[in-house]
Amino acid sequence: MAFDKIEHVFVLMLENRSFDHMLGFSGILGIDAATGLQTTLNGLSGTEGNLYQGVTSTVSQPADYAMVVDPGHEFPDVLCQLCGPAAEYVSGGTYPAIDGSGYVASYAEACLKANQTRPAGEILRCYSAAQLTVLNALAREFAVCDNWHASMPGPTWPNRMFVHAASSGGLDHSPTNGEIALWETVAPFTFPNGDIFDRLSAKGLQWRLYAGDFFPMMAALNGIGLADIRQYDNFASDLQSPFPYSYVFIEPSYCLLTDYKGSTSQHPLDDVRLGEGLIKSTYEAIRNSAVWDSSVLIITWDEHGGFFDHAIPPAAVAPGDTTPTDRHNQYGFTFEQYGPRIPAVVISPWIEKNSIDHRLYDHSSIPATVEALFGLAPLTKRDAAANNLLPLLSRSGPRSDAPATLPSPMIPQATALPEAVSLTAASNTQSTATRPRDSVNDGSLPVVIGAAMRQDIEFSPAEDRDRIIAKVAALKTRADAAAYLTEVSAKRSAAPDRLN
Repeated sequence: MAFDKIEHVFVLMLENRSFDHMLGFSGILGIDAATGLQTTLNGLSGTEGNLYQGVTSTVSQPADYAMVVDPGHEFPDVLCQLCGPAAEYVSGGTYPAIDGSGYVASYAEACLKANQTRPAGEILRCYSAAQLTVLNALAREFAVCDNWHASMPGPTWPNRMFVHAASSGGLDHSPTNGEIALWETVAPFTFPNGDIFDRLSAKGLQWRLYAGDFFPMMAALNGIGLADIRQYDNFASDLQSPFPYSYVFIEPSYCLLTDYKGSTSQHPLDDVRLGEGLIKSTYEAIRNSAVWDSSVLIITWDEHGGFFDHAIPPAAVAPGDTTPTDRHNQYGFTFEQYGPRIPAVVISPWIEKNSIDHRLYDHSSIPATVEALFGLAPLTKRDAAANNLLPLLSRSGPRSDAPATLPSPMIPQATALPEAVSLTAASNTQSTATRPRDSVNDGSLPVVIGAAMRQDIEFSPAEDRDRIIAKVAALKTRADAAAYLTEVSAKRSAAPDRLN
């Protein structure tokens, strides 16, 4: 086993894609990571589908590179997708029986809310292997996990929290702007047992966060400051110098105010190929650095984004640090149910080529892996019970034939790849907003505002804290959010010595 050879764990987390949507039609054959026998990826046969309004829609390929309508993925949306339109969740109770029958119905409702006329069955369209050249190359070269689930059947932010803390602190929904502001005053949001960064620091290990935007979502976490975050544009060059960080978490750019246009997040409203560019640049930066032989890179997505997946999510171990009556728990969710499958690829020269891992994972497997590798105590009951990824590092020596470069994403000639994987004025100044009069309480936008607020407070004199929080609490529209994010961006630009 190569456990003692690994000194660096890198994690790149993208946005809102299910396993079947990205890899269901990949047709990957390989070696079972647990048994060493020939095996087949748990993908699609082509007959899977949903019945909606008397019409059966089935999965198909190819998929559009960008969606017109953002599929629903809040707690009630996922409940419908997994259990059907008539399903109800009783606060504090058992999650209803899952049959995956409501994806089309849920998407039809999302189209109605967006005032868009779309074929409801398009939510079942999946990418072909030829469409996602980068992801498929990595899945065939290293280990693809086909039983990795979102940590809870719900949206982005609580799922991302499980990566950092093996818990969402009881949060089972996307927080509002008012909640974010409240967390900075009388009711700070904290994890009862801390997070993985606390554990690493207590052990004397260094960690680093890389961000594609000025306001990454992880910056909204309590205890994360400007000194902890470095812009992704520096990632490749940093790896060419002595690299002391045991754990690195990477966020893409989001461009939330412009409906993700030009972002690298792979959010459904933007071109998925731009995120392929980010995956490629991240892999190649590590592969062509001195740390390659002592590294493992985990690439995954935060949740399924409302896209179809045929696998039935199993029951989960509750983190045990909160109860369904917790103040952050809107639906009374017990956290005893995983969400749908999401893609996950694990990359290291110590992993056998073309491995397929059928073992059960969720986002808590990331802190579980870091804990097992560096001798840290578990954060919650969830990561204590989770499978870690170290058994994948099964080679007696590092591979020497791992590709130094990956295929180029299938990006049209008119799209310049460097713009897709670097910071842009649009992603950082946030000077304009699509749907400017819409509410600021839109998906993850309040979390990004919270990240900006924390940076604003850090940049400003202590006596300005209450004024800043009140200003954020008063934001009502996306136009308000754009103005505020632009204001904080200007403060950052005026104080480059405070930035990484």
